Amino acid sequence: MLKPTEHFMTTWDGTRLFYRAWQPPIPSPKALVLFHRGHEHSGRFEDVVNALALDDMSVFAWDARGHGLSPGERGYADSFACLVKDAEAFVRHISAAHDIPLENMVLLAHSVGAVIAAAWVHDYAPPIRGQILVSPAFRVKLYVPLAIPMLRLWRRLRVRPFIRSYVTGRLLTHDPEQIARYDTDGLISRAIAVNILLDLHDTATRVMEDAGAIHVPTLLLAAGSDWVVKLRPQRRFFVRLSSSVKKMHVFPGFYHDLLHEKDRERPVAKARQFILDAFLRPPARPLPGKGGDGFNQAEYARLAEPLPLLSPRRLYFGCLKLLLKTVGRLSEGIRLGWRSGFDSGQSLDYVYANTPRGITPLGRLLDRIYLNSVGWRAIRQRKANLEKVLGATILNVLAEGKPVRLVDIAAGPGRYVLETLKTLSPLPIAALLRDRDPANLEIGGRLARELEVANVTYERGDAFDPASLATIAPPPMIAVVSGLYELFPDNDLIARSLGGLSAALASGGYLIYTNQPVHPQVELVARVLVNRDGRPWVMRRRPQAEMDELVRAAGFEKIHMEIDERGIFSVSVARKRVEGPIVLGRAA
Repeated sequence: MLKPTEHFMTTWDGTRLFYRAWQPPIPSPKALVLFHRGHEHSGRFEDVVNALALDDMSVFAWDARGHGLSPGERGYADSFACLVKDAEAFVRHISAAHDIPLENMVLLAHSVGAVIAAAWVHDYAPPIRGQILVSPAFRVKLYVPLAIPMLRLWRRLRVRPFIRSYVTGRLLTHDPEQIARYDTDGLISRAIAVNILLDLHDTATRVMEDAGAIHVPTLLLAAGSDWVVKLRPQRRFFVRLSSSVKKMHVFPGFYHDLLHEKDRERPVAKARQFILDAFLRPPARPLPGKGGDGFNQAEYARLAEPLPLLSPRRLYFGCLKLLLKTVGRLSEGIRLGWRSGFDSGQSLDYVYANTPRGITPLGRLLDRIYLNSVGWRAIRQRKANLEKVLGATILNVLAEGKPVRLVDIAAGPGRYVLETLKTLSPLPIAALLRDRDPANLEIGGRLARELEVANVTYERGDAFDPASLATIAPPPMIAVVSGLYELFPDNDLIARSLGGLSAALASGGYLIYTNQPVHPQVELVARVLVNRDGRPWVMRRRPQAEMDELVRAAGFEKIHMEIDERGIFSVSVARKRVEGPIVLGRAA
């Protein structure tokens, strides 16, 4: 019987999170990572670890922030995305501190922890062996009519409101001993912040709807008589999964806490067998073909086709388009979008500036509404994440004692690069900003002069031409591709660009790339707005795992990622491998 050791790790914002580790006498290259349910802590897993009897495997379990022995107000975090980002930091810490690659890890997560795990797997696309989701809280039973709308209103009216959970031990298990242990555990807190409860609901909705983006082998264990969460959303998530290995078991009569029920040996045995089987097969990786996987390819094809002539949705989008092409032109941003394309570098630069302009007060009001749309808010967060990542990468290169030469192969005016360079001035940095549109290059040159940023060269270039990319000299240490690949559905096109960049980059160079896994207005954009070529702006969303696999196949290894709270845009950093490109779908 393994005894746990106690540790702390520093997460992304400097918070020190507590975790327990059960490690065999001989260090193991394999790991099981545990995420507890809401209100609880890692100590609740000790009997589960012993029951699993994985003697040749290390097991790690955290206390999420605001829980157990980790700091923070009980039941609170700034957002649910903050907890998901903690999960990324925690697993990366385990990998680095205990020398265990992500490819040798399996997750086991319960309830709210299972939603954290599913969101992490969806958003960050870690190449883990598998995940076990135990009674995931995709929909909490709140038992009050209109509970979610009322909680949203309460959140607006009060600063940091909390509610107290109705859950007691007798609603979790039939086992009297386990009921008593739960109800007397001093580390369990019944409080939960309203913002976390609402973010849990919204994140679960997003992950359920987009579960087709998940290829990780998955075991879902559900309770047939669950007083805490609903079973139907769990089934919906499971059916939509793209995982080639997926299993779901519903245990009739079981309450929510399957791992502490009277007959818990049954779900524990299922979990144990899944874990053992996970290490008998290679890690699952998507195989992105020319148009990607069927999940997103079907959506793209549907949005590229016009709606039926008498469709109510066609009438709705047609009226909205007419409104934006008439009254909407009072807005400077909307007028610019119709002129240059809503996805153009000029439009993005206008969105980055975020200063409403227009003809008449009505035009300025429309412009403010336009700039505050969910997609443009996410674009500005992408810019902030890009500048953060670019700045850190530049400092890494300088710390390595290498010259900082960077290239952006589709920069538009390049505002995010210029503002980063200005912030880091007077560090020795040389930047080459390329774009296919001469107008973007001209605007960028003026912006560089306004910001007084030196050592920047603008050059016309084709981001999808490997021969053109090969002419970049001297070899850059940092390459940036922002807001480009998500505009094109053809993976072969992306692969050619990435291959050209891999050849152009210096040995050990860094690639910074963006991706768009989801977009809540993807149909509205496709039916109403136009791209830089004057055609309907049909987005081809790429699951993060698919984009990362394209990058990996070009000879890079992903080392870091940032993503906004809604999971719309990601910014990733990968490093060029010395051995170069690999064949898609094969291990590095």
